[in-house]
Amino acid sequence: MASTSELACNYSVLILHDDEVTVTEDKLNAQIKTAGVTIEPFWPILFAKALANIDVNSFICNIRACSSAPAAAAVVSTAAPVAVEEEKEEKKQEESEDADDDMGFGPFD
Repeated sequence: MASTSELACNYSVLILHDDEVTVTEDKLNAQIKTAGVTIEPFWPILFAKALANIDVNSFICNIRACSSAPAAAAVVSTAAPVAVEEEKEEKKQEESEDADDDMGFGPFD
């Protein structure tokens, strides 16, 4: 699960990108301060360095193809757990349905 600091940086990157502003440590800090969020000071540095040589637009559009990129964990961290949890829930439902069949119980027993 993503921390508040990671989420604040993720959202700040998306906002800066939407406003067509280059992602820098100073811009991230300003955005986060404006939002009134308190984070550890190293997060904006990490995000700025990870995105320094990356075209954010291409990265966002090709998120699955870029899973090995340095900033992938940062940007994907908000979406990936949801998909994994959904898959786990589906598997649990399938297993619970199969478990009834394996026990030899049926609707007409």
